[in-house]
Amino acid sequence: MPELRTDRLLLRRWRESDLKPWAAMNADPEVREHLGELLTREQSDAAVALMQAEFDERGFGWWALEARATGEFIGRAGLDEDMPFAGVDIRWRLMRSAWGHGYATEAALACLAFGFEALGLPEVVASTTVNNLRSQAVMRRIGMTRDPADDFEDPSVPEGPLRQCVLYRSPRKMPTGHTTQRDTTPVG
Repeated sequence: MPELRTDRLLLRRWRESDLKPWAAMNADPEVREHLGELLTREQSDAAVALMQAEFDERGFGWWALEARATGEFIGRAGLDEDMPFAGVDIRWRLMRSAWGHGYATEAALACLAFGFEALGLPEVVASTTVNNLRSQAVMRRIGMTRDPADDFEDPSVPEGPLRQCVLYRSPRKMPTGHTTQRDTTPVG
């Protein structure tokens, strides 16, 4: 699993020490506002195991997100393809204490660069609920665009405010302002 480094972030393999703060994130109603029900510790741990297995299988997926200055786990970011539409989807989730510092944008740019440079993807998409304005702002900041004709209802979500989603796209191009270095040193 390659690591990605930005000026302030390390996108890396998950560690045992990440499980507790990850579970706390998934039990935080504000973090889960646009994601659905709160998760138990067991559900959170199972999600990490699945994310690691999928990354190992596909060569891309979800990295744990670490603040380089402190070594603190602050969330996750990565690429996924398990969505109700075709394509590879870029996503992020941060602890509430990490909101408002530009970390989501920085991590998203690193993932976008990895998708285009390392994976050779022709396009990367991003989706979120129609009311998740913070994530939509990140999508615009990283140069993605939205065509309302692409918006969709997520069939995996029960009827309600989380079902209606927006879709943003970025064709293969290098976003401006990224400073990502890829470290392919094996992590053991």
